Amino acid sequence: MTNTTKTHALHYGLLAILAIAFMILPQYHSGNLARVMVLAIYAMGYNILFGYTGLLSLGHALFFSAGMYGLGLTMHLGGWTPAPAFLAALLASAVVATVIGFLVLRTSGVAFMIVTLMFAQAGYLTILYFGTYTRGDEGFALQQATRQLMGLDLTDQTIRYYTALILFSATLLLLAYFIRSPFGRTLIAIRENEERAKMLGYNVTAIKLKAVILSGVISGASGGAYALLFGNTGATFATVQFSILPLLWVLVGGAGTTTGPFIGVLFMTYLIDYASGQTTAYLIVVGVVLVLVTLFLPHGIVGTLRNKYAGWLP
Repeated sequence: MTNTTKTHALHYGLLAILAIAFMILPQYHSGNLARVMVLAIYAMGYNILFGYTGLLSLGHALFFSAGMYGLGLTMHLGGWTPAPAFLAALLASAVVATVIGFLVLRTSGVAFMIVTLMFAQAGYLTILYFGTYTRGDEGFALQQATRQLMGLDLTDQTIRYYTALILFSATLLLLAYFIRSPFGRTLIAIRENEERAKMLGYNVTAIKLKAVILSGVISGASGGAYALLFGNTGATFATVQFSILPLLWVLVGGAGTTTGPFIGVLFMTYLIDYASGQTTAYLIVVGVVLVLVTLFLPHGIVGTLRNKYAGWLP
């Protein structure tokens, strides 16, 4: 079996397991898994920039919230239906990512991290400033009557789960194809040795800008999907903490792997869920586990498996 065949088997096998899981798991866990899949899209978008391009951003909540409010405000205030509102979410995140990418790529290293963090904080404060429309920290809920798509009620647990699965599947397969494409290989070349990529004649800045835009649009799609499927929109999703989460998810799952972001989100979700059920000081438990994962699995769960046992893992 070739590595390409193994890769396809892994991706389609994971999607098949997720499709069957809803029929087997209790309602609580299937609801959790729907949320995990939507947030895994956010982590996959982040992985494009961090895992494949080597750019450490601390401001991705700005892209997530751009998609969330792009959909939420058009539905809540404009009365738009879900389909055009979701396109508005993609457009909003694309515009924000293009502008921010154009500005932040004038920096590098630590300065890049700080500038992305500052832009994210500016986005959070903007949401609070326009609280008349955004409802600030309190946020607003999308009514069940508005969350209907082609006659399907997106608040129904079964439809919500499989809608999340369709979005997750499309993103996973698209990224798997994208990483194997010449452009994806160029991103990896920039990550490994930017100066050599420049010497080979690549316009590194333009390629990085495309990576920022792609990463931002995927993160925005996750934000729009979250608002649509769970009916919740609020400034909490634009805070600095929500920018740190995709970094943790990708580090735990495995940066530069296609399935690592999903594994990272799944692991962290159930770690927090279990620890919070055992003690009120659950963040200490989570912190200790993260330190242990970092020490013993320095390349994340999937990344370490790839390095030690299965070099074909994508």
